[in-house]
Amino acid sequence: MKKVVVGVVEDEIIIADGIIDSLQSLGYDTVGPAMNYSEGIAMLDNDKPDILLLDIILSGRKDGIDLAWKIKEEYNMPFVFLTAHADKATVERAKQVDPPAYLVKPFNSDELYSAIEIALFNYSGSVRSEEKMDKPETRANYLLDNSLFIKVDSSFQKIEFSEILYLQNDHVYINVVTKEKTYLVRSNMAEYLSKFPANFFRVHRSYAINTDHLDSISNTFVMIGNQEIPISSNYKQELMAKIKVG
Repeated sequence: MKKVVVGVVEDEIIIADGIIDSLQSLGYDTVGPAMNYSEGIAMLDNDKPDILLLDIILSGRKDGIDLAWKIKEEYNMPFVFLTAHADKATVERAKQVDPPAYLVKPFNSDELYSAIEIALFNYSGSVRSEEKMDKPETRANYLLDNSLFIKVDSSFQKIEFSEILYLQNDHVYINVVTKEKTYLVRSNMAEYLSKFPANFFRVHRSYAINTDHLDSISNTFVMIGNQEIPISSNYKQELMAKIKVG
């Protein structure tokens, strides 16, 4: 399981270094800092952070709000605005981007942690707006190109799709099973599975598997490691065609 990777875009190096130290002490991985709009774009393309801490005031022609618009248009990720300039005009301009969270300098580690978790949670709500809010341990995740985030206790855990062995439907919940741990999210199988990449395939009313971990197929079940998972006859033919078995 990977840590959440936080990118920092801040043009005051002393402040940036302090933010990075705080992030690392909170258990996040970090990339950056980027000092301006162009370096921020390079960070997004090369380092692929999961969430960005973005200072509104940056050196250069384009500022943090310009970068935020770029993120919303072309990148699938949340961000947190940082600023020491909380004047009305700046706030109004920043609000137009609809940031998941907003943090005014100076801030402490607790405020930083809260802003990141709020941003992740707000972003998850934009993906799954109907998700129940009364059970923090089972709030749904949001998804990136190769991973998803699942709410576990007071934070989000990053899980790469490649780590997931299979999904098991359990009434109104889904068990997301990895080699190390099983996570619980509130969803139905059809809706949840529609967000996953093509190598995830439904083999039963209650199960979907990651075919990258498929070890064997019999008439009534498939094997994922040492786990026997039932396969329905109506899904078996499709699975055989998917993996090109004659």
